[in-house]
Formats: sequence, C-alpha cells, structure tokens
Amino acid sequence: MDAAYFIVPFVGGLAAMLVRLPPLVGFLAAGFVLNAMGYEKTDALQTISDLGVTLLLFTIGLKLNVRTLFRREVWGSATSNVIASTLALIGFLSLMKLAGIALLADAGWTTMAVLAFAFSFSSTVFAVKALEERSEMRSLYGRTTIGVLVMQDIFAVVFITASSGHWPSPWAFALVLLIPAAPLMRALLPRIGHGEMQILYGVVLALVVGYTLFEQVGLKGDLGALIIGMLLASHPSAGGLSKSLFEMKELFLVGFFVTIGLEALPTWSSFGIAALLLLALPLKGLFFMIAFDGLRLRHRTALLTTFSLTNYSEFGLIVAALAATHGWLTDDWLVVVSLAVAMSFIIAALLNTFSPQLYEKAVKVLPPQDPSKLHDGDKPIELGDARAVVVGMGRVGHGAYDRLVEQYGVTVLGVESDEDKVRNFRDTGYNVVEADATDPDFWDKLLLTDTVEVVMLAMPDHSGNIFAMEQLHHREFLGKIAAIVKYSEEMVTLREAGVDAVFHIYDEAGVEFADKAAESIGLGIPPVSGPTA
Repeated sequence: MDAAYFIVPFVGGLAAMLVRLPPLVGFLAAGFVLNAMGYEKTDALQTISDLGVTLLLFTIGLKLNVRTLFRREVWGSATSNVIASTLALIGFLSLMKLAGIALLADAGWTTMAVLAFAFSFSSTVFAVKALEERSEMRSLYGRTTIGVLVMQDIFAVVFITASSGHWPSPWAFALVLLIPAAPLMRALLPRIGHGEMQILYGVVLALVVGYTLFEQVGLKGDLGALIIGMLLASHPSAGGLSKSLFEMKELFLVGFFVTIGLEALPTWSSFGIAALLLLALPLKGLFFMIAFDGLRLRHRTALLTTFSLTNYSEFGLIVAALAATHGWLTDDWLVVVSLAVAMSFIIAALLNTFSPQLYEKAVKVLPPQDPSKLHDGDKPIELGDARAVVVGMGRVGHGAYDRLVEQYGVTVLGVESDEDKVRNFRDTGYNVVEADATDPDFWDKLLLTDTVEVVMLAMPDHSGNIFAMEQLHHREFLGKIAAIVKYSEEMVTLREAGVDAVFHIYDEAGVEFADKAAESIGLGIPPVSGPTA
C-alpha cells in the first residue's frame, strides 16, 4: 500500500487536533485529499475499514445491557425519530425538487423515500468515538445514545435484508443455539488471561463466531459481532476485553473514515446539494429533543444525547449503495450522500466539542423541570440522613457497608452501577442506588448534605476513584474521603490529591489475615510498632 495512505491521514488528524477538533475530522478530510490526488479505495483499505466497524460493534455489545433496548427512552425515541425524520426529509427533498435541483428533477417518490430513510439514521461510529473520548459511555445519556443507535442499526439491517431479495437461510434459526453456548464463551474469558491471547480471543469471537457465522446464514455480519458482544457483556472480564481491543479498533477505524472521502470525487454541484441537506439536520435534532423531553429526561441528558445523534450515518452510505444497485438512485447520489455524511460529522464534532458551553446557554431559555416528575434514572439522588456513602458495592464496598452498619450503627448509602447487583442488594434490605460514579451526571444529581461525614471510594478502577475524588473536591465536600488501591504507587497519587485515608487491599488483607492466624494460636494482639526505616 502506498505510503500516502498513511501519511495524509496522519497529517489530517494532526491538523484537526491543532485546531481542537477530533482527529476523525482530519481523517475524513484526508480521504477527500487522497481522492483529489488521484488515489482510489483499495481492497486492503476496505478490509481495514470493515474490520474497524466490526470490532466497534463487538465492543459496543460488550458494554451493552440488552435490557437497555427495551426502555422507552431507547425504542420509543429511535422508532419515532426514524418515522418523523423520514417524513420530514421527504418533505425537505420535495422542496428541493420544486426549487429546481437538477439531481432531483426526475426523482420519484421511491427515490425520495429511500434517500430520506438513509438520512434518518445517526452514525454509530461517530457517536461511540465521541463518547469514548469523554469517558461517558456509561452515563445515562451515553447508554441512551448507544441504545438508540443499536435500534437504528437493527432497522437498517431489516431494510437491507428485505430490499436485497436474499432472505436468510433456514439455518439462521440455529443461531439461537448461541444463547446456551454463551456461558462457555464467558467461562473462557478469565482463563485466557491478558495480553495477546485476550486480544486474539476477542478477534475470533467478533470476526469468526460473530461476523462469519452470521454471513454464512444470510444475515449481516456486523449484527453478529454486536450480538456476540452482548452475550458476553454480563461477565466481569468483558470490560478488560473491550480495553484490550481498543487500540486495534481505533487504528482500523481510521481506514473507515478515509474510505468515506475516497468514495468519489465531488463536484461543485454535489457539494452544494450536500450542503443543502445539512439544513435538515436541525429538524432531526429537534425531533430527538422533543422525544427525550417527552420521556421526562433532564434537559442536560436530552441535549447531550441529541448532540450525539445529530448527524448522518455510515449506514446511509450502505442503504444508498444498495438502492443504486436496484436503480432507485443514480450513482451521482452516492457522491452526495458521502459528502453529506462527512460534512455532518464535522458539524457533530463541533456540537460535541462545545456541548458544555451550548448547554449553559440553552438551559437559560429551556422551561424549568419538576425534579419529582423526571425519569427515574435522571432524578436527583437524595442522601437522606446517611452519614457515609460507599461508592462501589463490590466485595470491599459490600464489606465496608456491613461493617459500618453492624459495628458502628452508621446510616450508609451504597452506590453501584451494576443494575442486577442493585436489585439484589435492595431485595435484601440494603440502601443502594444505581449510579455510575465515573459519570459526571451522577455528581450533578447527587445532593450532598452536611450529614455526610465520609465518602468511601471502593471502585476497583483507580482512574474511577481519582475522578470521583476530583468531583468531590470540585463540589467543596467538607467531609473525609477514603479510597482503596491495588498497587502501592497509587497510594502516593491519592494522598497527594487529598484523600484522607488510603487502604491497600492486598497489604491490609495480608495484615488482617496474619493477625487472625496469630490470634488463633494464642499470640494475642501484636504491639504497635513505629514506622520502619
């Protein structure tokens, strides 16, 4: 492969970073620059692009709770927006036809309906990258965004399957056997450890068990990768697998963005039509905002989700290409759709980059909301008379909660992000709320009171504890902060950052273990010794 395929995207990404835009904007521009230089899309580049999208969907599945898809804010907003956006875009295209746009002169209702449907989708690739860059995949708005995108992907797959005329093989029904096979796939996750075996296992699952298996029975391979990821999502090691594949996925996705620019060389006419189509983006965003507001999401949640979804999708390219093979669209439209998708990414990048500032301006004109009527996941978190808050109800957090309640009589509130764990804790009488402390939304909703004397950060991820501590300092929390660490060097970081008490889970557990053993043979309580040299 020519060196230009590597150098131009690197320069484009670097240039985008220098002007404070996401690198993907530079990768898109690099595709158009390569096209203008006479380069064409190669089989190797297309393969890299396909691998990136497949691994992306697989990693989305690893983080997706399937129950998310059945929530009203997901299926309701996804369905209503596809319908509303399609109808509105048909009207918009009709106005363009009346205005004398040559490319629409001979367009019938079929052409306009297919185009409108293609533009009704939002980009999974763009939204996920934007969420990952801000570490907000697990926030309520992040989970809602991903859920809506997955629903849209399912709609697109159904359309592609139906319009292609090639129905799935009867063997497709055998794919239900993946459900009983899922425990075996999950059981292997902790056994393969980390490093190259973990990465290879993820690639095998995504590309062989997911993509290839689904393609063999006439279903879209990308959908297979997503479903396999979802089947593994409940395992604790799924997050580690996703992190292992992160860099590989990111590198391959560069190829995806470059291929968009290499689809075809734009003309001034196609560029102008694509620019006109961008005028319909505010309508799309408005429909999302209305849907989320109707579902009683906070203005911040609704607005940030809307920003993530206000773009055109790579699936639009697939739908348009399929429509062209059936004669519903001319090849000229493929260039327009490619340009419109690329340009929408640039607008979306700006929206997401400046989303905090835009929210601050919007909240001044948006109507006030009654907190008691908000969506359950968006209501303020009241601490009541809790004197201690335990963030992370894993083994350590669970033990700390019990100790504070049983031995010290302290009222405690537990915070846990795992929905199943929260349900189990509540069923057994624990005072636990479902929330993710690595989500800035959580700290915006948490109503800290003067009764809270200590916050215990018991999350296994050091970066999560650091983030939570920073949020507490930012909100001028006056109580004490305690945190756990796995490694000695993390103790120094936390203490320098202002944590009052740090607990090394391995060292402290070893000390207590030795004390218990000594006590059992009558050695008594060991004397307190001073620090060693």
